[in-house]
Formats: sequence, C-alpha cells, structure tokens
Amino acid sequence: MWGVPLGGTTCVIGNSLNLELKIPFRFPVSSFRASPKSFSSLPASGLCRASQVAEFFPTISPEVYVREARVEDCWEVAETHCSSFFPEYSFPLDFVLRIDRLIAMLFGLSIPNGCQRTCLVAVVGSKDEEACLLSTEELKLGGFDGRLSLNKGYVTGILTVDTVADFLPRKGPLRQRRKGIAYISNVAVRKGYRRKGIAKKLILKAEAQARSWGCRAIALHCDTSNPGATKLYIGQGFRIIKVPEGANWPQPKTSPNVQFGFLMKLLDI
Repeated sequence: MWGVPLGGTTCVIGNSLNLELKIPFRFPVSSFRASPKSFSSLPASGLCRASQVAEFFPTISPEVYVREARVEDCWEVAETHCSSFFPEYSFPLDFVLRIDRLIAMLFGLSIPNGCQRTCLVAVVGSKDEEACLLSTEELKLGGFDGRLSLNKGYVTGILTVDTVADFLPRKGPLRQRRKGIAYISNVAVRKGYRRKGIAKKLILKAEAQARSWGCRAIALHCDTSNPGATKLYIGQGFRIIKVPEGANWPQPKTSPNVQFGFLMKLLDI
C-alpha cells in the first residue's frame, strides 16, 4: 500500500505497492477549504480514497482566450477550417485540402488598398505568452501577424474579419465597395471544444477589432440549415436582413445547394 501523509492523514493512492512515503505537505491556510462532508466521510483508521482527496483541490480548466493569428498558427488554422467545413474528407484528400487552404491563407489573401483583414484564433494557453514575442515588427502575411511566440498555445477556434466587402451589396451604379462595415467569415470551432462559449469570444473580439477600424456595423452570412449558428448570432445582437426581391446580392461561394441568410449588427463606437 502506497501512502502519502497529508497533514497527518494518510491517503490511499494505489494498492499495488507496499510502500509508504513520508512527504511533508502543507496546505496554504488562505486557500484550503474542506467541507465537513469531506472529513466526516473519512474512515476511523484515517485512510481515505483518492476520490476523496480530489474534493480538497478545485478543478482547474484550461484558459481559452482570443488573439490575432500568427504565422506559426497557420497549419492549425487550416486544420480547424477543413475539419469543420469538410469533415467528410479522408486521407489523402483531407491533407491536400489543408495544404491548399494553407497556401490560400498565406499567399492568396490579397487585400485592396485601404482595406483591413485579420484572422482571429481562440487558443488554450496563457495570455502571458503575448509578452514573449520574438519580434516587435508589425509584419503581416495575408491575414496573419508575422511575429512568433515561444509558447503559442493550441488553436481551438478561428474567425476572419475584414473590411474588403466582397460579400456586401455594392454601392451606386459604379458598384463601389461599401465602407464602414466589417464582415465576418470562416467561423469554426474544433469538435471537442464546441458549446463552451468559444464562438462568442471570437465574435466579441471581431466586434472590438471592427470598432478599432472605425466601422459602424458588422455583417455575416449564415447557412440557413444551421439553426444553432443563427440562434448564436441573434443572441449576440445580429438581426436578419431581408434581401430585396430580385436583388443579386453576393454570397459565399460554396455548394450550390447551400442557402444563406444575411445578418447585420450595428456597433456602438
């Protein structure tokens, strides 16, 4: 029996070894809070099970925060995008698709003069990593920050926000780009991290980015066959905009069978 003394109480960790270790352990008085139930459940011998020891320690969930994507995140961004939007693909097609997305993100995202584009990522890690960037230069490659970090974190969700207005109705007879409206696209969260509020964090960060660009509104398209996503956006303050009958408003280029709804939200600047 392997026992570890905890403040005078020996706790059973396993029953495969007849070994007792004397390890001094002190709980910080300010942070230790044990319920009466925890102590009342201890046997008279003073032995407790590992499951009872777990009650003494709070569960620590990994921190998920949103930041601007960097070049080092490119592969995970491509992987998140493809696994979310094309889950039916298998090797080798899925690998080829990821390479295609990677090249498109790095070299195919031409931005017209006066427009902005940023890729945001939700990562598991610590915000302290932002102080460990290897470069202070404002280098941009596509929609990515060119700086590197020694501890980049794990990408769990992605979102792209821009002012290019490719999918917004053009203005006037000359079909000029609309200004002052940011556009959200490519919102995706890895399967194991869904329904944890990550998409909301990405949207809030995108709205903050749009405000910093001086935008008065933010818009997006949502697949009408995905009521969960539509409910999410409406809950974040977006409103469904009815497309005028006969109007030929631009839409994302996907499968011809996919129907999109157009949503917009006014921003408080």
